[in-house]
Amino acid sequence: MKIDRTNIDIIRELREGKKSFKVIADKLSITENTVRSRVNKLQEEGVLEICGLVDPSTLPGHRTVVIGIKLTEMNLVEKGKEISRLKGVISVSVVTGRYDLIILVLFKKGFGLLEFYTEEIAKVEGVSSVETFVVYKSYNLKVPYIF
Repeated sequence: MKIDRTNIDIIRELREGKKSFKVIADKLSITENTVRSRVNKLQEEGVLEICGLVDPSTLPGHRTVVIGIKLTEMNLVEKGKEISRLKGVISVSVVTGRYDLIILVLFKKGFGLLEFYTEEIAKVEGVSSVETFVVYKSYNLKVPYIF
């Protein structure tokens, strides 16, 4: 799918989430039907997902953690997909540098770092080391609520 300027403008307008297609259409000087059909197409193509996001620091008992993972093998994409399905994982990125993968994890009361490592990461073969970065304060971080 070709992502043109109108698609980018529509996506930017949807950043606020609850804005109506009519308001977007009026602002961009296009028809409401154009907005609706383009949003549907962007969703079908996997370019756009509309969902509610939360600031994890506002949720009592919740914490976000960034984890760097080194693998023993170079099957980065396969392991990234596997880790992305673990409980608490918000995102996985294949990266350059000292780690092979960087993951963002959301914890809640009763499911913290210990449970994540012993119950989730322990299932994944080929992990040689992990380094944990606890997020004390973040700016502009909004995540889907996954629990």
